[in-house]
Amino acid sequence: MTFAWYGHLTNMAHRTWIFAALVSWGVALFEYLLQVPANRIGHQVMNAGQLKIMQEVVTLSVFICVPFSLFYVKEKFSLDYLWAGTCLLGAVFFLFRSRIWGRERFVVQGKLNVSRGLQDSKGGAVWHDF
Repeated sequence: MTFAWYGHLTNMAHRTWIFAALVSWGVALFEYLLQVPANRIGHQVMNAGQLKIMQEVVTLSVFICVPFSLFYVKEKFSLDYLWAGTCLLGAVFFLFRSRIWGRERFVVQGKLNVSRGLQDSKGGAVWHDF
């Protein structure tokens, strides 16, 4: 999707926007034809949140780490890329920590009462660390 969204900025700058949009949609269609079956296969072993974080990490890694933005689009590197990558690693950690440790941790059970916070049916706090 990175090429579909940003590749036209350098390759088709001299073309009309409608031509660039049609080419980008063609590239995106091809990528979706790969992504949809991959998500169906991945959903057998991961939940939707984990799949989405993995997709974002791959996309942003291609955009930042594999220097698409640096060499192809000619953007300047900044430390903000490093901090954004660190936040991505944090997101991966929090969504996959149960797989890392082999069990659920910090399980929250109950319902959220906006005025009183998270409570069980008896009104007590329900944060657990197993």
